[in-house]
Amino acid sequence: MAKADKNEKKEKKKKKRAEIDMETTVADMNVEGFKWYNPQKKKNPNNTVGKIKFREYLAMVIGAFRAFWPILLMILLGFGMMIGFAYLWLK
Repeated sequence: MAKADKNEKKEKKKKKRAEIDMETTVADMNVEGFKWYNPQKKKNPNNTVGKIKFREYLAMVIGAFRAFWPILLMILLGFGMMIGFAYLWLK
């Protein structure tokens, strides 16, 4: 039974990997001067990043805030402690 569950998980991972889009170009790296520059390589107009949906944008913004939240919290905590220590010292 456990072996079947592991196989199902492996299959799901394979499907997720297969769904990843490896063809979409975010930045064209075929730039003159680079050693891999190929002047014959044609730009594919279908290979551009499309518009994202509002839900996707919202998920990206929330993810960014979740990633930055601990750092911001530590900065604010340190700033507050410095103000507290200065207040006690100058009192």
